[in-house]
Amino acid sequence: MSKISPVSLKDQGIATSAEQHWNLGTPALVEHAVTRGEGSLAKDGPLVVETGKHTGRSAKDKFIVRDAETENSVWWGSTNVGMTPEHFAALKEDFYKALGDKDVLYVQDLFGGSQPEHRVNVRVITELAWHNLFIRTMLVRPAEDELASFEPEYTIIDLPSFKSDPDRHGTRSETVIAVNLTEKLILIGGTAYAGEMKKSVFGLLNYLLPLDSVMPMHCSANIGPAGDTAIFFGLSGTGKTTLSADASRTLIGDDEHGWSDTAVFNFEGGCYAKMIRLSEEAEPEIFATTRRFGTVLENVVMDPETRELDLDDGSKAENTRGAYPIDFIPNSSEENMGPVPQNIIMLTADAFGVLPPIARLTPEQAMYHFLSGYTAKVAGTEIGVTEPEATFSTCFGAPFMPRHPSVYGNLLKERIAKGGVRCWLVNTGWTGGKYGEGSRMPIKATRALLNAALDGSLNNAEFRTDDNFGIEVPVSVSGVDSAILDPRSTWSDPAAYDDAAQKLVKLFIDNFEQFAEHVDQNVREAAPTLA
Repeated sequence: MSKISPVSLKDQGIATSAEQHWNLGTPALVEHAVTRGEGSLAKDGPLVVETGKHTGRSAKDKFIVRDAETENSVWWGSTNVGMTPEHFAALKEDFYKALGDKDVLYVQDLFGGSQPEHRVNVRVITELAWHNLFIRTMLVRPAEDELASFEPEYTIIDLPSFKSDPDRHGTRSETVIAVNLTEKLILIGGTAYAGEMKKSVFGLLNYLLPLDSVMPMHCSANIGPAGDTAIFFGLSGTGKTTLSADASRTLIGDDEHGWSDTAVFNFEGGCYAKMIRLSEEAEPEIFATTRRFGTVLENVVMDPETRELDLDDGSKAENTRGAYPIDFIPNSSEENMGPVPQNIIMLTADAFGVLPPIARLTPEQAMYHFLSGYTAKVAGTEIGVTEPEATFSTCFGAPFMPRHPSVYGNLLKERIAKGGVRCWLVNTGWTGGKYGEGSRMPIKATRALLNAALDGSLNNAEFRTDDNFGIEVPVSVSGVDSAILDPRSTWSDPAAYDDAAQKLVKLFIDNFEQFAEHVDQNVREAAPTLA
């Protein structure tokens, strides 16, 4: 059976004499990448590649075409920046010309989304074999019979060699990620960071799915032995990957999901994990993927003679990454799906040492904290910088949310209420004082509290209401030192705690002003209170 879609590149208006490789599998793409000098095989089998000067996303070089389709549906601002249809037309013309000049092109026809009713058909055209392998690994792979009748709904063209012209294309630099939702076309140029393709599909689904009342989420998800699904929201450094990778629970996915009427489903068919200083002891399942053929390692240092990896070496990039099929994780879901959730965990690493290690949220408080998307970075190394820095990323994923945050917030609130979902705020940050004075929350205590929340036993505990945030905090939990449950009591100076708490409350209130007119009164009343 043919793996080539009946819809050719020519049918899409792309004229090229390039040798076209359609829907190649992992071994063939690895062979192409090595033969073409795009990467090297490490000792135990993974493909090691470099992304050049771009070792992460180029957030300031991303644009959405501003036209009749998007004018009133996209939340325009510093995150979603507009491009004129005229500039995109010039960019498209030059991209298509560049495609016509290529000797070789690689095409993958893939699904964005694991639930058939809510997935989109995405065609990805790349000039690099390893980019084709990356996106084939990260998205959901159709069966052969599905490929034979595949019709692309959206197309991504990825050309790292292409350099945009700010004057002609309306871009900021030679790098561009341009999304045209009307033409259903995404153009990526001037960067070899493969994550741009993955996040472009995430942004696309974040735009489309709310129209079907499906909640798109930047989260990890797993399933307990009793069939109970849990969702983990959290920004980088909060423990999202670590806490969701529980050997006693089945992994649905580590990054991007949808919540429909019937399921929580992974948008992807692979994982994209940070590799820097990854240890076999701390994360054995992810570490094992660095010794598998089929894994793609970006900017990981490798000895050219022995082909041994040094995951601790950040000389090429601090953001070293590994892409691997989700079934490389032993306890992953075969369907990439699970039942609708019973628990939602919102993770924060509070470097101010103010928030309790766990708290129960009402649906209104859950929406408030979801829209806030709070965590705190530790104090910097600059002279005189001694205070932690609060970070608010709307919906725990602001860079990938094209619509107004209230769209996602209202969807979440409705789904929580409809399913009677329990919501928890978990602080993996500091206790006994702010960063530099207190200590990091013990992972043993976090896991014990999380397990009690997920197995339902925590609901039977006695709760108190936090004076600052109005959230419900357990007074005692079996196996956990009760002192840690009351952050104020862990500080040597309770007055200093009160001062820090009120400072954090004000940061929350100030940040939420941008959403106040878009939410119900009961959500506004879920805000923390200034004394």
